[in-house]
Amino acid sequence: MEATEQLAPEATESDDAPPEGPRFTLELNQDQKDIREWVHGFAEKVVRPAAAEWDEREETPWPVIQEAAKIGLYGFEALGQFWADETGLTLPIANEELFWGDAGIGMAIMGTSLAVAAIFGQGTPEQMGEWIPQCFGTPEEPKVAAFCSSEPDAGSDVAAIRTTAKYDEASDEWVLNGQKAWATNGGIADVHVVIATVDRELRSRGHAAFVIPPGTKGCEQGAKVKKHGLRASHTADVHLDDCRIPGSCLLGGKEKLDERLARVREGKRSKSQAAMQTFEASRPTVGAQALGIARAAYEYALEYAKERQQFGRAIVENQAIAFTLADMKLEIDAARLLVWRAAWMGRSGQKFENAEGSMSKLKAGEVAVWATERAIQILGGNGYTREFPVERMHRDAKIYTIFEGTSEIQRLVISRAISGVHVQ
Repeated sequence: MEATEQLAPEATESDDAPPEGPRFTLELNQDQKDIREWVHGFAEKVVRPAAAEWDEREETPWPVIQEAAKIGLYGFEALGQFWADETGLTLPIANEELFWGDAGIGMAIMGTSLAVAAIFGQGTPEQMGEWIPQCFGTPEEPKVAAFCSSEPDAGSDVAAIRTTAKYDEASDEWVLNGQKAWATNGGIADVHVVIATVDRELRSRGHAAFVIPPGTKGCEQGAKVKKHGLRASHTADVHLDDCRIPGSCLLGGKEKLDERLARVREGKRSKSQAAMQTFEASRPTVGAQALGIARAAYEYALEYAKERQQFGRAIVENQAIAFTLADMKLEIDAARLLVWRAAWMGRSGQKFENAEGSMSKLKAGEVAVWATERAIQILGGNGYTREFPVERMHRDAKIYTIFEGTSEIQRLVISRAISGVHVQ
């Protein structure tokens, strides 16, 4: 007995005992719950009542953006707070709730963040401090920003970008020429972030990102796009005609660009392409937006099925309807887990070895299209009319299988990652 008492403390305090690691949990912390409730309240009380009107008008909902700015939801402080969450979950949570309210208005509010992501991901600290606040303006006079990558002949094929940026050493200016297409906030933005080629022979590895300051001559809006969905979000071409910007507007600086181009010309590997680096970082957030649409459609269809009477009973009592709703809930929750995993990996610096970012965007986008179509089917003829919101949700969802990498491109990225083979 005495020997046992002497050995017990020694065994307990052994240096070989592994330290206790963090407990795995999917429970949100209080800050995450508070932000979710805050954004949800704005989406429910401000966004949803305005959704149908701005969808019909096909105009930027400046009054709603200003309301978001007044409460601190639209601005670099809010985006910084969302990003500061070390788990990476707050940003997708906020996007899901906002887009649950309405995707068109949600994109009008969140569209600026893509340009901000490019500045944050590729800019110097000085450039971040100068340009990110200007992307948002002030609560009294909010502004928007635009990220311009796609072109009429360069969508999924980023290497085909033809917009050029030439350096004028005498004036320390970059001269941009070309046309950008499908730019969210294009032409109405105060700040445009443009992907251009500085060496066409290097294809995508010869690209760089530039900030075009407010009021710069030679940067003008082209044709505004009349879209199938997301109608409250402004989309337009941007024309660059001898657009001169200061040398300091090259994100990352010229010295860093010259070093990268020199490595490429020597046959060495370069870091991610300017456009693809931005897209890869934003894919879980885009997936969360699609989730918001899918969840809104599911919740509306569920309540409708409980109330709609046919043949003397609620239609939810029919297995065909009940099983469809069960599948909708299943797919939405599964997609959310992929989005949260990718968001956590991206925020914590985990490498996307199996293209987990692309997985999250692919799954969420396709679930959004599928779930909104199921919602229309459950509502029947009512679902096909503009009197009920699932019709708008279905139109809004479709773009999530197209922009920021089509579903086919996502599968290409995933297949290359898992196989190590350059699948074409």
